[in-house]
Amino acid sequence: MRTGLMGGTFDPIHIGHLIAAESAMEAAGLEEVWFIPTNTPPHKPQPGAAARERRDMAEAAIAGRPGFRVEAQELERGGVSYTIDTVIALQERDPEREFHWIVGTDMMNDLPNWRRIEELAERIFFVCLSRQGEESEESSLPEFLRSKLLAAPMPPIGISSTDIRERRRSGRSIRYLVPSAVQDYIERNGLYES
Repeated sequence: MRTGLMGGTFDPIHIGHLIAAESAMEAAGLEEVWFIPTNTPPHKPQPGAAARERRDMAEAAIAGRPGFRVEAQELERGGVSYTIDTVIALQERDPEREFHWIVGTDMMNDLPNWRRIEELAERIFFVCLSRQGEESEESSLPEFLRSKLLAAPMPPIGISSTDIRERRRSGRSIRYLVPSAVQDYIERNGLYES
């Protein structure tokens, strides 16, 4: 079974994440996409919402969408989240699946810097979603990465979790930027308020 893996802090998950997952699913012929909330990201600040809250928001966002699910493996493992550790654990648990890690252009350009990237590239494929205003540097990637990369178009979506958090802090609306179930969760729990 071809399965897409989409990691992120999802702090909070938003419409752009869902459109990215849908675009990757179509372009790569994926049967499922698993959303993997990061416990502690190696190259970003600690998320503002607690792990449980980010997992709950992701589950609320995908409720009712067949083929989408939340995989809490990184949250349960704890510590810093490295893709190679996650992939190894998922392959050991589910060896029949063919995993595809979904990345944006910014992350694709950074792939050579990922922990144990050569081993990771031996284990999985990458689906790279082109983002508006970001230049792909695919030709500068090593051959072992280019051969494992599938480029996929994505509609231009100018939404970010950072902007959503800032809107909440300043009292502005986040309606239509996140699924309504996620907006309800954020408001009910007072997340991202100043």
